[in-house]
Amino acid sequence: MITRSADRDALLLWFGTRFGLLVATLLGVSLHDYLGKWRAWDAGLFVVIAEYGYDGVPGRDPDAGLPAFFPGMPLALRLVHLVVPDWSLAGLLISLAAGAVATIFLARLAVFEGGAGWVAVLALLLFPTAVFLTAGYSESLFLAFAVPAWLAARQRRWPLAAVLAAGASCVRITGLFLAVALCVEFVSSRPALRQAPWLAVPFLPLVGYSFYHYTRSGDWFAWKNAQEAGWGREMVWPWESFAKTWEAAMGGDEFAVAFRMEIAGVVVAVLGLVWLAFLRRWSSLVYCGLQAGALMTSAYYLSIPRSLVLWFPLWVAFAQLRHRWIFVVYALVSGPLMVLNTVRFLTGAWAG
Repeated sequence: MITRSADRDALLLWFGTRFGLLVATLLGVSLHDYLGKWRAWDAGLFVVIAEYGYDGVPGRDPDAGLPAFFPGMPLALRLVHLVVPDWSLAGLLISLAAGAVATIFLARLAVFEGGAGWVAVLALLLFPTAVFLTAGYSESLFLAFAVPAWLAARQRRWPLAAVLAAGASCVRITGLFLAVALCVEFVSSRPALRQAPWLAVPFLPLVGYSFYHYTRSGDWFAWKNAQEAGWGREMVWPWESFAKTWEAAMGGDEFAVAFRMEIAGVVVAVLGLVWLAFLRRWSSLVYCGLQAGALMTSAYYLSIPRSLVLWFPLWVAFAQLRHRWIFVVYALVSGPLMVLNTVRFLTGAWAG
């Protein structure tokens, strides 16, 4: 009965907020133009891969950054495109369906951990960069695998957790961090050692994807090198990354606001990691900490606020707070920022 109630609340919040965003952003715009606005930034690159493959649009110079995008979302796009002719709409529908799955299992996970499921879901949906759960990005699809995988691990259902985590690894490199965190959770639970081989399963998609690009280009690490070739994101010392981002944030160009958002995202990330450490949630700390470490040692901060929507352990911890006034303050501050950021995204600005 508790699970049914949590599922119902999650779906009401998910579809209710999606309908609200639709009404708020569709007014005064034709459907064709509206769909085109959602095909911005990475959403357009996912469509390129789905339509033409990793060589990019025929007749144009190959985009060296495309291998950075794992194949899960492009494959889903190709599948949905068989019945939905518009690529942008296909991406939105994938995120809509995947987001419903993700929020249901986030609510279940929060309830399993002794929290309020609806609080975890609403905290996620009100986060300033939650627009990426709606757009044709890979965030919702990743969470649709990762959150059920984590719940299965917490329930000590290791074969199911491993298979679901492998699905997450097909979608984003973040699946690698999830796989490592599952290993930590496995060790801390002290299960039967005969189940340990299952922990290798989430790493297999990365091996397969690396081999695929090796057959294409002879580069086992094409997905990693694409970050440098496409965005200049080589690994540096964290203070160098901060200094470069700070300099960009203090500038006067159109990206200065985006870099200020990145710095704010780092502050939130660090506070979140301290919180998880205080709660002694070591496997969650590993999952979130590995992401933070990778992003904060990049040449400059990029997509840190967006990555925070994937930190589901924070939303679960949020749902366990007994002081509801904290959530009210969070909603009053974060909710308007989420709407503003959605508008920024639909006007072509970088939104996290």
